[in-house]
Amino acid sequence: MFRRTIRWQHCKIIIATSLVWFLIDVILIMYYTDCSSSSCKPGGLLRYSATGPGENGIAVIIPDSKKDEMKDLFKVNQFNLMASNMIALNRTLKDHRIEGCKKKEYPHDLPTVSVIIVFHSEATSTLMRTIHSVINRSPHSSLKEIILVDDYSEKEHLGKKLERTVAELPTSTRVLRMPKRSGLIRARLTGADEALGDVLLFLDAHCEVTTGWMEPLLARIKEDRKAVVCPIIDVISDETFEYVPASDMTWGGFNWKLNFRWYPVAKRENARRHNDRTMPLRSPTMAGGLFAIEKNYFNEIGRYDPGMDIWGGENLEMSFRVWMCGGSIEIITCSRVGHVFRKTTPYTFPGGTGNIINHNNARLAAVWMDEWKDFYFKVNPGARRMDAGDLTERKELRTKLQCKSFRWYLENIYPESMMPLDYYSLGELRNNATAKCLDTYGRKSGENVALVNCHGMGGNQVFSYTRNKQIMADDNCLDAAASGSGPVRLLRCHGQGGNQQWQYEQVSETIKHVMSGKCLDKNPDDKKDEPTLQKCSGVKSQKWSLENSKFTS
Repeated sequence: MFRRTIRWQHCKIIIATSLVWFLIDVILIMYYTDCSSSSCKPGGLLRYSATGPGENGIAVIIPDSKKDEMKDLFKVNQFNLMASNMIALNRTLKDHRIEGCKKKEYPHDLPTVSVIIVFHSEATSTLMRTIHSVINRSPHSSLKEIILVDDYSEKEHLGKKLERTVAELPTSTRVLRMPKRSGLIRARLTGADEALGDVLLFLDAHCEVTTGWMEPLLARIKEDRKAVVCPIIDVISDETFEYVPASDMTWGGFNWKLNFRWYPVAKRENARRHNDRTMPLRSPTMAGGLFAIEKNYFNEIGRYDPGMDIWGGENLEMSFRVWMCGGSIEIITCSRVGHVFRKTTPYTFPGGTGNIINHNNARLAAVWMDEWKDFYFKVNPGARRMDAGDLTERKELRTKLQCKSFRWYLENIYPESMMPLDYYSLGELRNNATAKCLDTYGRKSGENVALVNCHGMGGNQVFSYTRNKQIMADDNCLDAAASGSGPVRLLRCHGQGGNQQWQYEQVSETIKHVMSGKCLDKNPDDKKDEPTLQKCSGVKSQKWSLENSKFTS
């Protein structure tokens, strides 16, 4: 009897102890995961504080007494480091998705993903906030790992201390070190070589992902492995770290200088999507900082161009290549990621930023743009003098992949491009009486065009007379009032004719404004450097020579 009592007491102790450990396990699981019916997501690394600075993405206001210190710290990374350091590493953010996106359901068997983040002397707070947001808001079953690639940072806090910190994270996170300053392109290639996931997802080191950001990206790649997908890139203010949602009605384009630009989505694309803003948006180009691509397809399509240096132009090169070689570039409007946009870079680049970008753009123009490369080299003659390096391998890749022509790209993917499909001239537009040339003077849309001494350097004196009877200077066109009484201005090209339609007469060498019936002429006041419209009379000052004319008799 006594022994039975002892055994029973012993059993109760064992049961009680087991229950305690079971409860501890449950608490830990609940702390680190938030399981829903659709997916199981890692929970917060730190407890949320809905009342702290910057919570819900609101702006951080620095008191006047701290303004001088704030300005000094701003210079370190070219963003408000003081504000960033005040914000929790896992701050809350509002859900800016449209309602249709919130109702979407995604497959349970999404591919696995390696998130690759390249950094160079990044602030700890922005880097760690990027990592925390990824872990907190990504499906646990898909997030295989986070790979940090250190592009030869010079900051002590990004050394062993960072490695110890990330080793304690609930998601596998490792740091790879570049042996020398190599730039974004080669650092990303290093990360891609080490990645174990089915999908490569590239982020910058100063981002914050939002609720439901990853699932739509992976679901689209599962649906079409040749889709290269991008989130909507929202703005995190470099001054206040306010989270500002971007429009879901813009897509990526480019100008003659091969600068990436955001433009309104074309009506034809909205029609293709049946005006359903939750559908993937086919974009002519991508910004390049944030995108996902299936790993095997990344290798098949030619990865990054290894002949490019540091940063710049790689996004357009990949955009042209993917579209022309059978893939697609898409903005997934149900995915949103915030990004700190800096007005200037805090870093220097070996060889200088201008030379690096000219080198990279010269490579992409020579390999992918066919005759339209002339637009880039005309407005940026310095790039023509650059050594673009050996292009043999990239040209062989284009042949191997049986890629289409750049004309096909302009006709089918980007007919709204500011590069005209058909044109009669490209270069100087010279007045025969004064021997002076039209010049944009770098002026913006709405300002007057100039008539000044020709310098033969291209740049602001490059104009193209197109088959649509436009006189284009990059994304602006010559425009004049229908009455012909106002100035000749630069206005954003609209492609609708009207005040932007001009008729060049080969025999008389005159340029007639179709709406007013008047001719382009020098200013009657010789002291003024702006051309005017005058009644057509055949005088020499109304005669113009078009460089590189392609008129046929």
